[in-house]
Amino acid sequence: MELNWLPLKDHGDETCRLIAVEGSLDIPFAVERVYYFCRTDSAARRGGHAHKELQQVFVCLNGSCTMLLDDGKERQEVRLCDPCQGLYVGRGVWREVYDFSPDAVLLALTDRHYAEEDYIRDYDAFLKWVMA
Repeated sequence: MELNWLPLKDHGDETCRLIAVEGSLDIPFAVERVYYFCRTDSAARRGGHAHKELQQVFVCLNGSCTMLLDDGKERQEVRLCDPCQGLYVGRGVWREVYDFSPDAVLLALTDRHYAEEDYIRDYDAFLKWVMA
């Protein structure tokens, strides 16, 4: 599985980092929903699901965390720690996020509103779905 890192432009100066993300320009879709993780316990494990249609870009705004990505054929762990890089995660990819640093803030930009029917929350069901 090839990781798709999206470089985000730092428009700041020596006094401040200013990183802007524009939907359909910096990321491959118009943003419909934004959410973020913060003050997350280092032992927490989030995600544990895949999406049938939803596309996302994850940006670790502060601190760091680890993301496990699985397309049904290959599993890959990646460390998110740079606010100038977004990680694109497309449809049909199982994801888990863990190993949060105490100061981690993880932002998610999505191309759709929340829809429970888009989630695959059982790993065995995910494998069957992705192989179909």
